Amino acid sequence: MTRRLGLIGVPSSVGAHWPGQDKAPQALRAAGLVERLEAAGLNVRDHGDLPRTRFRPDPGRRHPQNLAEVVDVALSVADRVEAALRDGEIPLVIGGDCTIELGVISGFLRAGEDPALLYFDGGVDLRTPATNPTGILDSMGVAHMVGEPGSADELARLGPRFPLMPDEAILLFGFEPNPPEVEVLKRRAMPRYPAKLVRGRAREAAAEALSQLEAKSERFVVHFDVDVMDFLDFPVADVPQHNAGLTFEDAMRCLGVFAASPRFGGLTITEFNPDHADEEDILAERFASEVAATLGSPSVG
Repeated sequence: MTRRLGLIGVPSSVGAHWPGQDKAPQALRAAGLVERLEAAGLNVRDHGDLPRTRFRPDPGRRHPQNLAEVVDVALSVADRVEAALRDGEIPLVIGGDCTIELGVISGFLRAGEDPALLYFDGGVDLRTPATNPTGILDSMGVAHMVGEPGSADELARLGPRFPLMPDEAILLFGFEPNPPEVEVLKRRAMPRYPAKLVRGRAREAAAEALSQLEAKSERFVVHFDVDVMDFLDFPVADVPQHNAGLTFEDAMRCLGVFAASPRFGGLTITEFNPDHADEEDILAERFASEVAATLGSPSVG
């Protein structure tokens, strides 16, 4: 059967450090994402974009920043994802900052599904308002999913259960260890594949991670943060990694392994900042082309 995708745009940078990510859905549409998905043999229902929500500093509530707006966006994402799932579609969510993943998982749970999560990201996002002095929620998504002490209740409890995800249902993949989060990782039971275990053996590492995911749940969701890629190789991330992370080719190889699984249940793309790409939009077009080819390769329901 041809895959049925439900495309949902989330033009939001409200949880981020600065504006830019809110332009990603429009930029990827302009790069021909929908047409490329259809040309790859996919049945695409375009649900359009949520209202644009641009980052603006909130001097009145500095820590955490823009909490109410982040929660509102995540709840709107949950509504759209739930609707797509109930219509038999595989959600393809284009963000937007990483906090939208809480809405994606909430939407799955509301629709009666309990997926595992492949967190394919340059970081592990395990800091909280209690441990991150910036107050920027973009780097705190996983912490709020698992109810890490010090999380903001409004965000951690937005879904139909608390915590939103158990540790063992989240597999961390492709990250570069961040010293402030090392102690949290020691306490947590999440399976993990740091970037050093992926470089030079992308398909093998992805296949190993996939076998763990498939053993955990009937379906899994992939959270793909483009900052998992070395910015010097593919400069589109909102918060860059220089001389770290994976190459674009290795990241796409891994994504291809995950998307080929019959248990692949959805993809969230985050942190794409068009302002960091080249002015001719060549990188956006290349990215849209590779994502479409990756999702269109399997012929499954």
